[in-house]
Amino acid sequence: MAAIAAAIAVGLGALGAGIGNGLIVGRTVEGIARQPELRGTLQTTMFIGVALVEALPIIAVVVAFIVM
Repeated sequence: MAAIAAAIAVGLGALGAGIGNGLIVGRTVEGIARQPELRGTLQTTMFIGVALVEALPIIAVVVAFIVM
């Protein structure tokens, strides 16, 4: 059961990060298309958001190792 729980934790963490990254990048591209002069600001904010979203799968892997 612990192996199944670990696999589910990692899988859902990766799924959530993938969806979150897609939304963040899509909205950033939309914002750049609307206001090209804010490209640098929007990209910086996007990279910070992507980094925070990518922390989720890393935390899920740590939890999976703790469960194992």
